[in-house]
Amino acid sequence: MPAVATVRPAARMAALIAAVLILALTVALAPLRPATAAPQGLRAAAPSDVDDEGGTPALRAQLEAASKGYLDAKAALDRSIKRQKQLADQLSSTEEQLGERSAKVAEIAAQAYRSGRLGAASALLNSGSPAGFMDRAAALDAVAANEDRAIRELQATRDEVRKTKQALDVEVQEQRKQVAVMAKRKEQAERALTVANERAEAAERAERAAAANRAPTSSGRSSSATAKPAPRNSNGSWPAESCSVNDPTPANGCITPRTLHALQQAKAAGFTRYVSCYRSGGSGEHPKGRACDFAAQKNGFGGAATGGDRTYGNNLAAYFVNNADRLAVLYVIWYKQIWLPSSGWKSYSGARGDPSSDHTNHVHLSVY
Repeated sequence: MPAVATVRPAARMAALIAAVLILALTVALAPLRPATAAPQGLRAAAPSDVDDEGGTPALRAQLEAASKGYLDAKAALDRSIKRQKQLADQLSSTEEQLGERSAKVAEIAAQAYRSGRLGAASALLNSGSPAGFMDRAAALDAVAANEDRAIRELQATRDEVRKTKQALDVEVQEQRKQVAVMAKRKEQAERALTVANERAEAAERAERAAAANRAPTSSGRSSSATAKPAPRNSNGSWPAESCSVNDPTPANGCITPRTLHALQQAKAAGFTRYVSCYRSGGSGEHPKGRACDFAAQKNGFGGAATGGDRTYGNNLAAYFVNNADRLAVLYVIWYKQIWLPSSGWKSYSGARGDPSSDHTNHVHLSVY
């Protein structure tokens, strides 16, 4: 009996050790799973109003309004410039017609002066027969109709020239207006970023100021690939879209057709690493289905990208910037910097100080 009592505790201890080893191996060998919502990383203390993307709701609203306003004004400016060209071509053609018709009327007047034109009554009285009378009457009608038509065409052409010049003046004013709006929206975006960046610590500010002069560069062909343009309205503006198509990324949810187009174009250009788009919480465009986070690393979101992973992020950011007008890009965020259509690359404060909010592990894309 004592021998049995001695063996049982030893057996239980061996079984416990085996169970612990099995649990440890299971955890160690578990496959890496990329995040399916917001990219995660070690988080430092941050203000309560800072979301997973590193910006405050107020900053996000300012950037969205500024970039959308800028793109709307740019589309209006493009339309105005196109209309000015059409009007200029029309004016040139009309002025050419005006010259021809002025010469024609002048020729009619000169001919009348040289021939000492007879009045209608005397011309008819000089006819020698009833048939001659009718012939002269018809000829007089034809001459009068021809001269009247020439004069009316001349007057109509002058009116058209005047109206075309007025329309051209209106378009010039419209161009100046849209240029002013674009400048205002640019200032709005830069002011919002300045205020946000001032909340960062002084040491980080110095590093970001240096980084602002080093816009992400690309290497490789994929960053220079040309994307197929997303559909526009007939006047060149971007149609309003809702979160109406399924999000094909592991995030599930919905995205807009334009977001899906940008995602598909990026994949077609060779950027096939992990992507997460829709997110139900937070501020910005993710809950609206108008944003995607593109992981720089092959296995999903992790620490700050280095080496080839950072090059991949550089190339992807450059691809979106190069195709911004085709894909309706509102802004791109990558490695503590943000690209705006109005201002180019600017410093961007992550506030939390982790790879996710600093965007050192993923490229963030927002579309109109």
